[in-house]
Amino acid sequence: RERERERPGARGEREKPTMADSSESFTMATSPNRTPRRGDALTSSPGRDLPPFEDESEGLLGTDVLGEEEDGEDLMGDDLERDYLAIPALDVYEREGLDDEDLEEMTASQRAEAEREMRRRDHTEGLRQGRMRIDLLYESDDEDEERPARKRRLAERAADGAVDDDEEMIESIENLEDMKGHSVREWVSMTAPRLEIYHRFKNFLRTHVDEHGHNVFKEKISDMCKENRESLVVNYEDLAAREHVLAYFLPEAPAEMLKIFDEAAKEVVLSMYPKYDRIAKEIHVRISSLPLVEELRSLRQLHLNQLIRTSGVVTSSTGVLPQLSMVKYNCNKCNFILGPFFQSQNQEVKPGSCPECQSTGPFEINMEETVYQNYQRITIQESPGKVAAGRLPRSKDAILLADLVDNCKPGDDIELTGIYHNNYDGSLNTANGFPVFATVIMANHITKKDNKVAVGELTDEDVKAIVGLSKDERIGERIFASMAPSIYGHEDIKRGLALALFGGEAKNPGGKHKVRGDINVLLCGDPGTAKSQFLKYVEKVSSRAVFTTGQGASAVGLTAYVQRNPVSREWTLEAGALVLADRGVCLIDEFDKMNEQDRTSIHEAMEQQSISISKAGIVTSLQARCTIIAAANPIGGRYDPSLTFAENVDLSEPIVSRFDVLCVVRDTIDPVQDELLARFVVASHIKHHPSNKECLNGDLQEAYLPNTYGVDPIPQELLKKYIIYGKEKVHPKLNQMDQDKVAKMYSDLRKESMATGSIPITVRHIESMIRMAEAHARIHLRDYVMEDDVNMAIRVMLESFIDTQKFSVMRSMRKTFSRYLTFKRDNNELLLFVLKQLVAEQATYQRNRYGAQQDTIEIPEKDLVEKARQINIHNMTSFYESDLFKINKFAHDVRRKLIVQQF
Repeated sequence: RERERERPGARGEREKPTMADSSESFTMATSPNRTPRRGDALTSSPGRDLPPFEDESEGLLGTDVLGEEEDGEDLMGDDLERDYLAIPALDVYEREGLDDEDLEEMTASQRAEAEREMRRRDHTEGLRQGRMRIDLLYESDDEDEERPARKRRLAERAADGAVDDDEEMIESIENLEDMKGHSVREWVSMTAPRLEIYHRFKNFLRTHVDEHGHNVFKEKISDMCKENRESLVVNYEDLAAREHVLAYFLPEAPAEMLKIFDEAAKEVVLSMYPKYDRIAKEIHVRISSLPLVEELRSLRQLHLNQLIRTSGVVTSSTGVLPQLSMVKYNCNKCNFILGPFFQSQNQEVKPGSCPECQSTGPFEINMEETVYQNYQRITIQESPGKVAAGRLPRSKDAILLADLVDNCKPGDDIELTGIYHNNYDGSLNTANGFPVFATVIMANHITKKDNKVAVGELTDEDVKAIVGLSKDERIGERIFASMAPSIYGHEDIKRGLALALFGGEAKNPGGKHKVRGDINVLLCGDPGTAKSQFLKYVEKVSSRAVFTTGQGASAVGLTAYVQRNPVSREWTLEAGALVLADRGVCLIDEFDKMNEQDRTSIHEAMEQQSISISKAGIVTSLQARCTIIAAANPIGGRYDPSLTFAENVDLSEPIVSRFDVLCVVRDTIDPVQDELLARFVVASHIKHHPSNKECLNGDLQEAYLPNTYGVDPIPQELLKKYIIYGKEKVHPKLNQMDQDKVAKMYSDLRKESMATGSIPITVRHIESMIRMAEAHARIHLRDYVMEDDVNMAIRVMLESFIDTQKFSVMRSMRKTFSRYLTFKRDNNELLLFVLKQLVAEQATYQRNRYGAQQDTIEIPEKDLVEKARQINIHNMTSFYESDLFKINKFAHDVRRKLIVQQF
């Protein structure tokens, strides 16, 4: 009581604690280093040195307390009420520090402003003195107050569509990139930065516009919702241009950032379509166009837990499995439902004990309330073209979740963006003897590099160039001339390959009977005639090609094989070359070296375009809709023109009849042609020599001339795009087709084939004629098959048929079908052909007469004119003046009326 009387103002002061006092007492309680005030006996430090074995209770409680208790005064005595007497002199506030002035009323906004000012002052004071606790409490209050205002402002700004750069928004963190010494992952996990990232990304989704002023994501989200999808693709470059801090954080801490992005995207989607969460519970943000592409073999420890982009071919994939996403357990003893537990990717989360009855188990998974997600594991392997010499291709596992499953199948060439993760694998440790982590890529975005994607990637300029090319009336010849431009001659092969690359139209009336649209080509002939080079060229130019050789390909390697899955120990089906080449080209070199039983496995694939399998309890049919281009050598190594095709090549009739175009390549001796060929090869070597970077002009053009007479070849890149565009966009119809011509042609061919006994002509050949007519129409990007297309198809078919005849039969056949064969041939070409025949006869005569060939061969002009009349050519002047006439070293002697060829 005495003590209270000494400080009578204590009660008054106690009612008005200042901020500093409270904070002082706060720090007193929290900082153990401060020495306590003398009167606080209970807080006296127990840390002083006690004599050994002293009663510790004394030290803990302090000695003063007991003493006070013994001789203290009685507070509950008779004069108890004296404490409560009014003492007017003392019961007043001290004048010091009081502000008695009358102030005018404040408005609500002024008051809020003043409070904000005070808080800012306290904040800076706290920062200076290192007392942050109270201020942190303030900061969260501040945020709560500001959030509705910010939401309102964001909504207004999104409605106006205007972005004001000066006042972007009041940020809970002004500069997000200042991480205050934390790592990106820690910083992004904290509440304030997380909230800031959330708002910034939401703002980005709502307000990002392209160069035309269209709101990008509004359209993307509406497209996504129309198709009931749950993936929103965000271009990384757009994000980096607008929100560079988020773009910097994203590859460093992808798992945390993508989680925030998903939440923000979900809110934006639900603000546009409020009921959409009934269709998709989650919205996944997919990051496309990440600038850096890593090779599979260059992934290192540095990339762990980073966002990476890599590419490869899918070699195998598991089925789609349900994976536990959020688990709830039932306690068997008290039926309490435990959970939810969120599963991580690499280990199972299990409850320790039941919170209701404290039992430690057993627990059962509650099937009804547990949430699953789709899970698929694929293996991607380096693309064969990217593997360094002498190395084996590496492969990596990737995990596809949610709606990414079944996005790609084995054989697809894909680009994968995902997080490079590691998970602990016990089996690796036992094998290696020290802890090793298995790595896996958690996929975030997948793009396929196939025709549809390629067509989607064609720019407007590309399409304009393609359509412009198709307007050229000689586009067919230009495309034939552009096929394998570094190979001299062989026009018939180039024509066949071009038709095969464009392909016909597959038909499936009523889904019952399927007719293939692909054109199969067989090249057969002498060694050294660039057969394998043609195949390699097609592999480069076609969008999806699989190359195999006859000796290295077995029946199962071409079709499909069954193997045990190492994980699940059950039989799975693996695709072979023909299945991997589905909707592409399968190239088989050394076709004649294949075993007979292996070759029979291709029969079904070539005509029905499917592969049926019944092995190891798996009965199924796989699609193999591919063009087959094969190259074979004749039996003796060289082609013997005095024998028929069947006698020359060791192939059975069923397989030969499945090829639409048969190209027989003969290595004939012709001094002029040989000289031109040699020049061409030398010029090609000079031009493509590694040290010769600048293009030689002048000489090279001359080398290309004989190959592509009068037309410019198309650049290879544009040709690729042209083929892709033609295959995807153009579907020619057979409305105005001359049926009588095809019917008559077929009956004539049947008659001839019976007489000569070379390759049999079957109904398949009518179908191949139709297919080739469609392919020719497609080359011109036409929607209907015209007379020209049919004539060209008949010409290609006849050439391939006549080439397979004996030499003796060939000439009479050419005469019989001459009106078909002369289609789309330049008069000069025909005359040159006739002239060469006359030269060959004259040369044979000279050899027989004089025993050696003369340097000069003279042919009377009237012989040529007579032969020309037979093919309805009467004016010879243009032929004599043409380049073709001079290139082949002919000269016209007008005075002597002779045509002279000098070697």
